Amino acid sequence: MTFNDLNLSPPLINALNDIDFVMPTPIQKEAFPVIMSGKDLVGIAQTGTGKTIAYLLPILRQLKYSDDKHPRVLIVVPTRELVKQVLGELQKLSKYITVRVEGVYGGANIKTQKQLVYNGIDILIATPGRLVDLALSGVLRLKMVQKLVIDEVDEMLNLGFRQQLIDLMDSLPPKRQNLMFSATLTEDVKKLIDEYFYNPLKIEITEHGTPIEKIIQKVYHVPNFYTKVNLLEYILANDLEMQKVLVFVDNKKLADRLFEQINAKFPEQIGVIHSNKSQNQRFNSLKRFQEEALRVLIATDLISRGIDVDNVTHVVNFDTPELPEDYIHRIGRTGRADKGGISITFVNEAELEFQMRIEKMMKKAISLEPLPQNLKISDIYTDEEKPKLFDKDYLKKTSNTDSKGAFHEKKDKNKKVNLGGPSKKMKKYKKPFTTRGKKK
Repeated sequence: MTFNDLNLSPPLINALNDIDFVMPTPIQKEAFPVIMSGKDLVGIAQTGTGKTIAYLLPILRQLKYSDDKHPRVLIVVPTRELVKQVLGELQKLSKYITVRVEGVYGGANIKTQKQLVYNGIDILIATPGRLVDLALSGVLRLKMVQKLVIDEVDEMLNLGFRQQLIDLMDSLPPKRQNLMFSATLTEDVKKLIDEYFYNPLKIEITEHGTPIEKIIQKVYHVPNFYTKVNLLEYILANDLEMQKVLVFVDNKKLADRLFEQINAKFPEQIGVIHSNKSQNQRFNSLKRFQEEALRVLIATDLISRGIDVDNVTHVVNFDTPELPEDYIHRIGRTGRADKGGISITFVNEAELEFQMRIEKMMKKAISLEPLPQNLKISDIYTDEEKPKLFDKDYLKKTSNTDSKGAFHEKKDKNKKVNLGGPSKKMKKYKKPFTTRGKKK
C-alpha cells in the first residue's frame, strides 16, 4: 500500500513526494480512515513509527480554507522541542496548501506569540503552560476548535501538566474530535480518556513494551559513577562506529557532571541538553547533533520522547531508567526508518531491579557484556551513591547498666514537699509578690 491508495488530495501527494515518503507506516495506514470519519481515537505505537504524520495527514485533508482568526485545530505536546518538530513536519506537508500554522511554547517572548495568534491561525501547536497563558490573556480564543490532538500525554502528566490539560479540555467546545497518540497507556491516561473521550477507537500497533526488534541491546554491570565514566570514554575511543551517540542520564545535575568529566578527552565533540539550558542553547545543540557537528549529545529524558533525530547509531543509558517505558522511549531514538541501531545500558547494583523490570516487560533478557579487561575500576563513590545512615549512632550500640528503668526510688533532694511559707524572692525583697504587675 502506498500513500496514493489513501484518499489524499494532489497537494498532499506532491508534498509527500518532495520528502520521498511512499509507503505509510502501520499507524498511519490504520489511523487515517478513523480520523477522517470524525471518531475519537487513541493511537498506541512505538516511538519512531510515524505518529505525527499519522494525525497530520487526515487533519490537512479535511481542513478547508477559512479567514477566521481563531484556531480550528489544536495540537498539544509536552516540550518546546516537540513543538518545533511537529511544526516542521506540518510545514513540509502543507507546502502546496493555504493554511496558517504556528507553534507557541514557554521560554520565548510571549508578546511576539500574542501577535502571531492575533494575526490568525488555522492550526496551533503548543505546550500546555504557554497555551494556558495565551488563553488567560484573552488573545487566544478556543471557541472554534474542532479537533484536539494530545501527543505524548503520559509525558505531560509526568511533567505535572495534569491540571492544565483538564482545564483545557473543560474550556473547549463539547462538539469536537479528540485524538490522542502515545507510545504508552498508563492508568492516569486511561482516566482522562474515560472522562473526556466519546467511545474512542483504540489502535495499538505493537504490544505494549515490545522493543523495536532492529535494535541490538547490550548491558554492562558497572559499580559506580566514575567507572561508568571510564567505560563510556573507553567505548567512545575504541568503537569507531559510534558516530552519533545519544547518552541519557537521570537528571540535569548528572548531565552537567558527565559533560565536565568527558569533554576534555573529546573536545568539540560533546553536547549537553536539559531543561535548565536556554531555548537557543537547546535548539543549537539539537541542530549541531542532527548535522553531526557533535558526536555525542548528553541528555535527560526531556528529548527521549517525540524528538526526531535521524541516523542515531547508538543510545547509551548512562543511568538505567526506573520505569521500563522510559527505557523503550530512550532506545527508540535509534533503529528508526528501517535502520538498525545499538543500545548500551550501564547498570550499577542499585539499578539491577530496574533492569529486571525492563526485561520482564519486554519478555526478553538483555545481553550481558563483560567489562573490558583494561578498564579502570574506580573505588570512589559519589555522595548520591554512598549509603545513607539516618542514625548517627547506627554502628554504636551502648547499654547503660546503671539504669534502674522509669520507675525507681527518688533521691533525697527530690523528696522535699512544699509546705508553704515565704519564698527566697520574698525574703530578698522583704515584701510579698502576687501576680505579675500587681505589687502590695
